[in-house]
Amino acid sequence: MTEPILRMQDIGKTFGPVRALGGVTMDVLPGEIHAICGENGAGKSTLMNVLSGLYPYGTYEGEIVYEGREMRFKSLRDSEAEGIVIIHQELGLSPYLSIGENIFLGNERSKMGVIDWAATNGEAKELLQRVGLRERPETRVMDIGVGKQQLVEIAKALSKNVKLLILDEPTAALNDEDSAHLLSLMRTLKSEGVTQIIISHKLNELMAIADSITVIRDGSVVESMDNVTTGENPASESRIIRSMVGRPLDNRFPDRDPHIGEELLRVEEWTVHHPEDTERMVVDDASLNVRSGEVVGIAGLMGAGRTELAMSMFGHQYGSKISGRVYLRGELIDTTTVPKAVANGLAYVSEDRKKYGLNLIAEIRHNVSGAALKKVSRAGVIDKPKEDGVARDYRDKMRIRSSSIQQRVGNLSGGNQQKVVLSKWMFTDPDVLILDEPTRGIDVGAKYEIYQIINELAASGRGVIVISSELPELLGICDRIYALSEGRITGQLSREEATQESLMELMTLEAARA
Repeated sequence: MTEPILRMQDIGKTFGPVRALGGVTMDVLPGEIHAICGENGAGKSTLMNVLSGLYPYGTYEGEIVYEGREMRFKSLRDSEAEGIVIIHQELGLSPYLSIGENIFLGNERSKMGVIDWAATNGEAKELLQRVGLRERPETRVMDIGVGKQQLVEIAKALSKNVKLLILDEPTAALNDEDSAHLLSLMRTLKSEGVTQIIISHKLNELMAIADSITVIRDGSVVESMDNVTTGENPASESRIIRSMVGRPLDNRFPDRDPHIGEELLRVEEWTVHHPEDTERMVVDDASLNVRSGEVVGIAGLMGAGRTELAMSMFGHQYGSKISGRVYLRGELIDTTTVPKAVANGLAYVSEDRKKYGLNLIAEIRHNVSGAALKKVSRAGVIDKPKEDGVARDYRDKMRIRSSSIQQRVGNLSGGNQQKVVLSKWMFTDPDVLILDEPTRGIDVGAKYEIYQIINELAASGRGVIVISSELPELLGICDRIYALSEGRITGQLSREEATQESLMELMTLEAARA
């Protein structure tokens, strides 16, 4: 029997009164791709932070045995010296430095204390070729897309002679093409003998890439699947979900009986230019409408202009030379600033909740009330008991898992952070709520709860716009879907008409003509 390259034995970790890990034991075999699944807050990232030394020896219970030796890492540098490298979901690259500088940051190629640029860029070029990137090492990281930045992170790991590569949600922010390229690279690294651990909520990707799977629930291992596609009881998405959430999810999308009323929102001839290259059109003459009680989807490939459309509608947060009209219940409204957009019944949940949606160092109660402080204030002074009461109501209604409303939002799981953002904007009592990638980076159980909230919003008579990169999601929750390609709306399909194939045809229509 092959000896594991890694054994984590009875790992326990607490944060104050909260027990994040409770005796986790896991083996990883050499040269395999090992997947770790679990709901948000299950303890997956905490476990990997213990392994990498981010939580140093002495702050956790249990034992880490790597290549037959017990490891007592005090820092990331200690684990990297042994060939263990972790790539976090939030990439650790400096946008203003070049690709080559980022690859060797902290591990500089130098002579006599002076950086050797020839060696830096020469070795970086070889590493970029190895991960399938054609960019020049001198290119700034801010000038390449998120998918390519993920590959730069892997090139950086390879520069450290990686033996065990840990990838935390590597495809969460990637489109299908970039995700497929990354999975292909993982297979190549496996053929070269690099052992890999991947954390992901995209179960279809795990089924395609993983050799074995460990499922964690509430800080404990509930199931290990050693032979994912073979054996008497092979893994399946339904089996993984059942282990993750403790119950089967026979239907990924909750049932909804639509009660669609009169037109609520209408956008006409909406045009937006790039904020810097003002001659380049990003949204081109887009027109759409949303009715009361309706969930409307917007589908499009990366760069189609989906987020730019939403951000420009909600307070002109993006773009230049913006033109067009927005009507609510047939009356022209002013959405040129965020306060005006909110006052006129719009709300927008950004795709980047950590950057635009939340104050991560503030408590839940302050985040929930943050967009409508007047509703919890008297004479310009916040009424603390009223603010607390509102936060408690939303915590219960939205099923936010937290120790209290005083808990910092930055310490919540991704799914619970998303519920806080939704609470914040629901408290403004909007007529139309725009949700941009509302389930990105959260697990299937939390997704189901978000879908239920969307259904409840529609049932209350509100209009909901959902922007998503996942076509099955749009098909599962929307009454009608618009397709966007190169800034133009190329068509709309009803729930009955829409399929992945018909949407993809519309999403590539303009690109194909070009």
